[in-house]
Amino acid sequence: METITVERFIAAPPKAVFEWLADSSNYTSSSVVLRSRLSHPGETAPYGVGAVRALTWTIGWFRERITAYNPPYSFDYLVERSFPPSRHEGGQLKLTEVEGGTHVTWTTTGEMAIPFAAAPLTRLLMKPTVVYAFGKVLAAADKALTR
Repeated sequence: METITVERFIAAPPKAVFEWLADSSNYTSSSVVLRSRLSHPGETAPYGVGAVRALTWTIGWFRERITAYNPPYSFDYLVERSFPPSRHEGGQLKLTEVEGGTHVTWTTTGEMAIPFAAAPLTRLLMKPTVVYAFGKVLAAADKALTR
């Protein structure tokens, strides 16, 4: 398994950043997410605990379940199905209030689900692709919230 972390400062308050990032329909304003659909709403909020969202990225298709929801500080998710197939141990978006805005840390742990060489291929192919894709979504959030 590989843990991938992408960080970004966004010059907006944590509440605004959290609301933007928790609603994955916003991700389509980036160049890497083609479609987002809320398949099942969460228990206490549309994208809260129990919510199931389906995202089509340029890098694949993912069905994710929100497993923790702590506005405006963090939410966790688990990829339940994907194409290409992957094994996922969980992801988290954590927001920390800092002077002038919010520091976002997006972490995910997983690997490609292939019968051989999963670790090296995950490190060589999946990691840089995910870093790029997460960075594009965070850049779209920054643009939407600060301009």
